[in-house]
Amino acid sequence: MTDTVLYDLADGLATITLNRPDAMNALNIDTKVALRDALLQAAEDPAVRAVLLIGTGRAFCVGQDLKEHIGLLAADREAHAHGDQGEGATMSTVSLHYNPIVTAIAGMPKPVVAAVNGVAAGAGAGFAFAADYRIVADTASFNTSFAGVALTADSGVSWTLQRLIGHGRAADLLLFPRNVSSAEALELGMVNRVVPAAELPAEAAAVARRLAEGPTAAYAAIKESLGYAACHGLTDSLTKEDELQRRAGASEDHRTAVDAFVQKQQPRFTGR
Repeated sequence: MTDTVLYDLADGLATITLNRPDAMNALNIDTKVALRDALLQAAEDPAVRAVLLIGTGRAFCVGQDLKEHIGLLAADREAHAHGDQGEGATMSTVSLHYNPIVTAIAGMPKPVVAAVNGVAAGAGAGFAFAADYRIVADTASFNTSFAGVALTADSGVSWTLQRLIGHGRAADLLLFPRNVSSAEALELGMVNRVVPAAELPAEAAAVARRLAEGPTAAYAAIKESLGYAACHGLTDSLTKEDELQRRAGASEDHRTAVDAFVQKQQPRFTGR
């Protein structure tokens, strides 16, 4: 990883830290590439059982680095003026970076915890929404921000946000971007927990470690079933539940949990 994204693996927990505090963790190309690659590394590494995504400084992530974006727009306009009719570098970031990042977060068969330490805007909010669990500081806030710069939703927000808070509320926040406080985000169902800012690192790490120590194969199945049911009807979802439950029921973790229950002991899971 570059120094814009830090990667640490300890006891099955991969901690991925956005590390551009002076830029409020804005997403320049280097950061987007590093974040994408870090998430793919965590997804593919069998030693990783859970992922914690957090930012340094006073922001989680404010989305696209607009300073870099302005330069890319200028370069694209210059290229077009000289006859290049290609898309250019500016908007290709969605397919090259944002889509793979969100797919890695939502699609990896491991739980992902987003620890939102400050403002999460645009794509930064999208990354948090794609996570499986959001624990946020009481000083944090969310802002879709896209319409404010004459853009539409990306980074999965059109899909994730309405599933968290409903179509009408999602449309309101996308059409009329504003800061949503942590308290309002909790009330809307946008986040799972709000904690004092000073306690966020420890609380988020504790949540992520608990998941890393849990029945991660079952967590993967839960994650898959939720994603599947979001796009399918009841009958198909019941069939998917049957398929996944058969797999979970044949797992070593299930046998371990049942034996531990009978013996009145705490199970120790291996993710198999």
